[in-house]
Parts: sequence; C-alpha cells; structure tokens
Amino acid sequence: MNNIYQLDVSKVPKELIFLLDVIKMETATDITEKYKKSLDQMDWDHFHKLILHHRLYPLLYSKIKLLEKSKVPTKVLNSISHYYQKNTFQMLHLCGQMEYVSKLFISNGISPLFLKGPVLATELYGDISLRTSGDLDVLIPIGELDRAEQLLIEEGYIKDEYIQSVLNDWKWRHHHFTYFHPKKGIKLEIHWRLNPAPTKEPSFKELWDRKRVSTITKYTVYILGSEDLFLFLVTHGARHGWSRLRWLFDIHMLVQKDLHWPRLRSLLQKYKATHIAGQALILSSNLSKTKITKEMKPFIKSTRSQLLGQQAIFYIERMINLHTNPVPQDISKYHSRHLFSLMSIQQKFMFILSTLHPYYMDKETLPLPKKLHFLYFPLRPFLLIWRRGGRQV
Repeated sequence: MNNIYQLDVSKVPKELIFLLDVIKMETATDITEKYKKSLDQMDWDHFHKLILHHRLYPLLYSKIKLLEKSKVPTKVLNSISHYYQKNTFQMLHLCGQMEYVSKLFISNGISPLFLKGPVLATELYGDISLRTSGDLDVLIPIGELDRAEQLLIEEGYIKDEYIQSVLNDWKWRHHHFTYFHPKKGIKLEIHWRLNPAPTKEPSFKELWDRKRVSTITKYTVYILGSEDLFLFLVTHGARHGWSRLRWLFDIHMLVQKDLHWPRLRSLLQKYKATHIAGQALILSSNLSKTKITKEMKPFIKSTRSQLLGQQAIFYIERMINLHTNPVPQDISKYHSRHLFSLMSIQQKFMFILSTLHPYYMDKETLPLPKKLHFLYFPLRPFLLIWRRGGRQV
C-alpha cells in the first residue's frame, strides 16, 4: 500500500486487527503464523464485543471455522455460530416482508426504492446470510408519505412518534419515519430523503429513473442504481463516523462491482461528496485491504479526504456507539465537529442558516397557538438565552 494512503491505526485494539485479518484471510496458515505468539494474550471478551458491535459475525463465521478450535475459545465460536444462524433467520424474515411491502406499495400507486436489508446483502455479498440488518429501509416520494402511512397502519404497523416538529422542519431536519409491527417483529423506516439536510442529493425522480430490479424475490423489488448506491453508502457511513465496520465492508464489496467510474465521479462532484468518497476508500484500503485502482486514485489524493479518514479512526479505536442514548458529551461534541467537517462550504452556510429556524424546544419553552408559530423566528434568540440561563417559562 502506498504510504500516502496509510492512516495511523496504532491505537486500534489488537483484537480488532485480528478480527479484520481473519475475515480477509485466504488460508488459516496466514493467521496462525502471524499470531502464533500473540493469540494467548488476546482479550477474547473484548474480541466478542467487537464482533457484535461491528456486526461482522456473518463474515467471520465462514472464516473462523478454518482455524484450529484450540486457537479460539469454544464459547466465542459457539456465540459466532449462534448469531450467524439468528441473523440468517432474521434476513429471511425481512426478505418476505420486503416483498410484501413492495407489492403493497406498488399496487397502491406508491413507488418504493429499497435501500438496504436483504437486497443489499444479495447485491454485495451474493448471500442474504452474509450481512446483518435490523430493519427495512424504503425510500418513497415525500408526497406519498401519508398514503404509505395509512397503508402500514392498516397492516398493523405502529408509528414511532419520536420526531417533534415545528413549522414543518421535519421535512429537512429528518429523513425518515419509523414504524414497528409488534406481531411480525419488523421495524420499517420510510425515507423521503437519503440523508437529512443540509446534505445535497439527487431527487427521487432521478433515483427512480436510474433504479434497478432486484432478483432476490419473485415480486418486483426496486433498488438504487449502482452509482447512486455508492453515493448513499458513503454518505451514510460518513454521517455515522464509520463507527461500525460493517458499512466499510459494504464499500469494499461494492467497488469490486461494475461501477461506471466516470459517471460516479460526476455524480459525486455534483453532490459535493468527492471528499467523502475519498474518506471511505482510504479507510477501506487501510482496514479492509481494498485494492486501490487507477479509477479510485482521483478520490483519495486530497489532503481533506486523508484527514477525514484519520478522524474516523477515532470512532473505531473506541468502539463508539452513536445509536444508544445518552451519547457521552465528549463523543457528542467530537461527532458534531466531524459532521461539520464533512460539509461543503455551501452546506456549512446552509447549516448555520438553519439554526435561525425555530426548533421544537422553542415551542416547549414558550407554547404558542399554531397560528402564532411564526413568532418563534424573532423570539428564537431570546428563548435560547432564556434556556441557557436555566430558567423555565
């Protein structure tokens, strides 16, 4: 690997390096020779936590069986086998519901694009058992949200009303609603955007025009075009700090597909995401040993991409979980800065401008009738000062 692309991973736990090496190994000899003197010093409890955190047990399952049983504790091997089998049943369950939801939406005039879940596992790994997924993500036009919600509720889904909004800021501050089916145990996220604002992204019509058909089910299931999928996966992974390496292995697998690199480069430039693609490729080449081809080199030349790549190592060193509240304050501050550093100049300007728009907490601080909500604009600075002073209305 060229030194230009190397990141400082000296503080990444040895257990995680071992985990990545096992997934990437060609033969068991490669691992036993490299680790013959250090396996006894391995913290297997931490190794187990890393497997679960990064959701890598499906990929690890087929490889770790090649190692001698004496090298890895039996309880670790049994746990990997358990989670692999549990995930396989989960993915089959999700696959059946995905086909059902696709038929439900299409037959009622709703255009669904499935983003992840079983279609992504099949698309990238060729087997639904080789990737984990806890829910289904479906992108539809924003104008079809009400109809989709009505259909889901009729089917027994319950909406998670966690989004609090004022003056319709949900349309750009958020990007999906969550629904849960208590009997089926299925969580469904209905997206109207790929990512929340101020991310710039293709319109639904553009994505729909470039869609592909998945072959995983009998009934038609639509997925993103290859280049749109790359754009979505790198922006999604970056937004989460690449804190789970499952997302990075997605990139590793996707770049080995038949991507149209000139078209992809144009797409990334248009939506101000070239540096984010560079970050993903640098991380993938360092941690997943992704081969950097001549088509990829233009993305990883910038110093900005390399700095962003190093910033993401922070999450990996510490096994950071951004999905369980409360997130520690120091981690939250670091993540906020990292998100800001991912933005283009235009996006940073729009983000700063968006802070002038009222937040739901303004409504909680000073409840006003809906017809007077426009007053939150001039009142926002005073309400902010009021909250920081620790006072309550």
